[in-house]
Amino acid sequence: MSPRSLPSVLLVILLASCQAGAASTVSTPSPIGSAFPTLPTTSTSIPEALGPTHLPSRTPTDTPIPQTSEVPETSEVFTATPSEPPITTLLFTGIIVPARCVQAALDANGNPNYPYEEVREIITEADIAVGTFNATMSDKIEHTGCWRTYQLVGSPDNADALAWAGFDVMSVATNHIKDCGAMKSWCDFAMFDTLENMRRVGIQPAGAGADLNEALSPVVITLNGVRFGFVSLGDSKLSPTVFADDDNPGIAFLDEENMRRAIAKARKVADVVIALPHWGSEDNLLPNWWQREQAQYTVQAGADLVVGNHTHVIQAFQTLVDPSRSQEVPVFYGLGNFVFDQGLRDHRQSILLLVRFQGRNYLDYQLIPIHTDPDGRAHLADPEESAEILQRIEQANDWLD
Repeated sequence: MSPRSLPSVLLVILLASCQAGAASTVSTPSPIGSAFPTLPTTSTSIPEALGPTHLPSRTPTDTPIPQTSEVPETSEVFTATPSEPPITTLLFTGIIVPARCVQAALDANGNPNYPYEEVREIITEADIAVGTFNATMSDKIEHTGCWRTYQLVGSPDNADALAWAGFDVMSVATNHIKDCGAMKSWCDFAMFDTLENMRRVGIQPAGAGADLNEALSPVVITLNGVRFGFVSLGDSKLSPTVFADDDNPGIAFLDEENMRRAIAKARKVADVVIALPHWGSEDNLLPNWWQREQAQYTVQAGADLVVGNHTHVIQAFQTLVDPSRSQEVPVFYGLGNFVFDQGLRDHRQSILLLVRFQGRNYLDYQLIPIHTDPDGRAHLADPEESAEILQRIEQANDWLD
């Protein structure tokens, strides 16, 4: 994987604004407070704002050091100043479900890339792109067609489309990872086919495996000299058969013991640990009390960033503090439906979350509002809908405060 360029509008943030609490140069108020400045985003400015990947680094002075055996007391000796650590941008999306009406549309037009065509440039510009896949893909499963069913299945070429769109990591600790279509039961082979198809195209799935230990194991991507580790655990009470144990395949169940175990495994091999929980009450803008408790122990276990999903609507954001590290950790409870066929207006809205790290240190984030059609095609939201989405997030964040 080679570094890709970032939107140049990101460069207006002061590098130390989030770590040192300095004021941002951006005047737009942040939905979660001044500690995490949000960049102004409109649906028309993002594609044109693509720019260089790194900030200019400092360069050594050209003034020569005196070549004498004795340096006079008045002489100045100049040394090279180390360059700043490079910036890495991570992109996160909401839930991806190429099934039901979305898969029916893909079957009809023969183009699996269709959902991502209008947003691909943004995804590929990130250094690491992370999604949440809440379905299965297998050539052994008959597609359900465009009708209401809880069996979310799709074609293996959805993996190729995700790779074409630019994804590197996929959270798969979801409640639909064993869906078997018309068979109407949960199948281990559906999960394994899904994982195999992702790996076939170079996407690393996190959160599922042949047993619990494998499901808890991190995905690690090294970029710009930093090891980014991703762990994913799921908290769905609707599909108990999806959970792994010591002898059976499935996803990692989200509880405090497993989260601490997953983060400890990741910390041994990663510099930055990112938790991707699948949690929360569906259709609820506000994180429930259990999500908030899960967020607390996830941060206290050592996560540097928490990005959740599952609720099918965008949820609030929050900053939590791990007292043992004296570290503030941003928690994004849910990013909405990125690619899905649900019909309600707020269920066809999501955000692309861009998070920047400088070296190992969290720097800032940016929100990009997205509108998705019922056939799964994602667009940049227009200015009116963008304002609606951001206002709803801000109201939810006010409630958490």
